[in-house]
Amino acid sequence: MKFTIKIILLAFILQSMQCEKDNIIYNDITQEQLNTKKQEILNYISTFSCTQASVCNSIAFGAKPCGGPREFLVYPYTVNQTTLETLVNEYYEMDNTYNIQTGASSDCMVIVAPNTIGCVNGVCTILD
Repeated sequence: MKFTIKIILLAFILQSMQCEKDNIIYNDITQEQLNTKKQEILNYISTFSCTQASVCNSIAFGAKPCGGPREFLVYPYTVNQTTLETLVNEYYEMDNTYNIQTGASSDCMVIVAPNTIGCVNGVCTILD
């Protein structure tokens, strides 16, 4: 009897120690929400300008169902890096959730960071 109680107690303790991530409930994400969030990020980036290519950088963006980013966004260093990373991470989580919800598939091709980024008319641009 004591052994059974110990087993039940141990099972209860182990259950309560599960990772919090296991308990996350994903809300339904729509393509419209993804589009709106992406536009928010692009609008944020567009409020900053560049003067030369050396002030431009890229950031991985989105979540392909096979893993890795969908694309890379380019931006000038004048953006608030923390704000941009927060927005991009929020989009990643939404995109990943959407992939799971819809059972999405993709070509699984690896998307690499751009080699050549330039500043064209005050806008950081992928040149390759």
